[in-house]
Amino acid sequence: MATATTAAPAAPAARDTIDKAKLIAFLAMVFGMFMAILDIQVVSASLPQIQAGLGASGDEIPWVQTSYLVAEVVMIPLSGFLSRVFSTRYVFAVSCAGFTIMSFMCGTATNINEMIVYRALQGFIGGGMIPTVFAAAFTVFPRSKQAIVSPMIGLVATLAPTIGPTVGGILTDALSWHWLFFINVIPGIIVSIMTFILVDFDKPDLSLLDNFDWTGLISMAVFLGAMEYALEEGPNHDWFEDTPVLVMTLLSAAGGIVFFARVLTARQPIVDLYAFSDSNFSSGSLFSFVLGIGLYGLTYLFPVYLSNVRGYDSRMIGETMFVTGLCMFFTAPVAGNLSRFVDPRFMIVGGLLGFGAGTWIMSGITHDWDFWEILIPQILRGVSLMMCMVPISNIALGTLPPSRIKNASGLFNLMRNLGGAIGLAVINTLLNKREDLHLERLREAANWGRDGALATYDTMKQGFLDFGSAADAMTISKMVGLMRREAVVMSFSDVFLMMTILFCGLSLAIFFVKKPQLAGGGGGGGH
Repeated sequence: MATATTAAPAAPAARDTIDKAKLIAFLAMVFGMFMAILDIQVVSASLPQIQAGLGASGDEIPWVQTSYLVAEVVMIPLSGFLSRVFSTRYVFAVSCAGFTIMSFMCGTATNINEMIVYRALQGFIGGGMIPTVFAAAFTVFPRSKQAIVSPMIGLVATLAPTIGPTVGGILTDALSWHWLFFINVIPGIIVSIMTFILVDFDKPDLSLLDNFDWTGLISMAVFLGAMEYALEEGPNHDWFEDTPVLVMTLLSAAGGIVFFARVLTARQPIVDLYAFSDSNFSSGSLFSFVLGIGLYGLTYLFPVYLSNVRGYDSRMIGETMFVTGLCMFFTAPVAGNLSRFVDPRFMIVGGLLGFGAGTWIMSGITHDWDFWEILIPQILRGVSLMMCMVPISNIALGTLPPSRIKNASGLFNLMRNLGGAIGLAVINTLLNKREDLHLERLREAANWGRDGALATYDTMKQGFLDFGSAADAMTISKMVGLMRREAVVMSFSDVFLMMTILFCGLSLAIFFVKKPQLAGGGGGGGH
């Protein structure tokens, strides 16, 4: 009896440890997720090279990105249902294998039509990896170990899209655009095999297929896919002035009505929105949405400024933007440790205010800002991303019962992606509208009745006197170019200021969030 009494206290400690086999399997899944998220942005810096290689037109080449995003946004919420039906092992292994095959096919594409099809399949199949990893993180490991696991997935989810353009630019410069896709093949094969062999977190439940909601699936695909298309194409085609954008918007609205009707009435809905009844999950999803704006919006704005205003190539942009990734890498373990002792609401507020401070500094941007001027905003961005991501994930998913996490993970990741898509659409629209406004004001200020404009004209003309009669036209052309550059910079300043208001304003919403209490159960439950 003495022996039994002595051994009893050791059991809870054993359940509170991380199983090494499960950790190795999980790390393989994390690497697969890294590839899938990286591929969202990795081609963005190399679209001109892909366009030249495929002989695509300027209207066709954006579909290399759009097709991937449209397909992925459909799979992300669907993955929760699929992983309940077929289990984490089969969904992830098949997703990774399919993603790898489509990566190879993208690298071998010989025309734009092939590339669009392969990219759509790559995004759709690979999209199942991302929420599956988030779900596994909060169901496989003990709650006490979330300070270790959460920073890991948070770092991957935010670092991959941040460094995507940098990696893409370097690969294209050093090798060719084909290697943007071939680079996934060997790691993809290894991850697919490892996850199929090692992952054994749960069991399939094929009975869920008995009441599969095909209407819900189709309506969800139309709703999300058409919305993604409209958000991608709208800013560049004056929104509803463009017929395809208008049609897709109407399709999205119709699909949304049918989808939500099915969610509320179907016996086995394709996506269960019941998770939003949990106040912590709803709050976490809202913050995830805004985090998507900060993550994808700033990943877009900095390179566009450096390229369009400073004239940087993809390699120079990558070297300049490296600071953010470095800060995220070193902040991840700090954020994980802080999450064990600090109220997550305080961490989120600190992260949002850090975002706001960085964009506030950037609102003073001028045409000659370089590495050192944007250094502090980049540091604030990298630190703030990790300070937000870890507690947001813990609030949204870390307190749910394990049985609801798979479905909730898809919704949580969808909210971040939608935040990025909507944020980019608004940012692009604002940049275009504000540039037009500032350009018109600058033209009014540069009319020939103003002494300052005439003095500037005379000074510039001195540099073109050797060109004879062409001097006047060349001077006017240079003045117009300078005005357009300044209008672009001023539009960037406006957008950064509006983002400052968004981040700082949302930090006030934290007062409406209840301090999360850890739910019982979780972790370690193999099946």
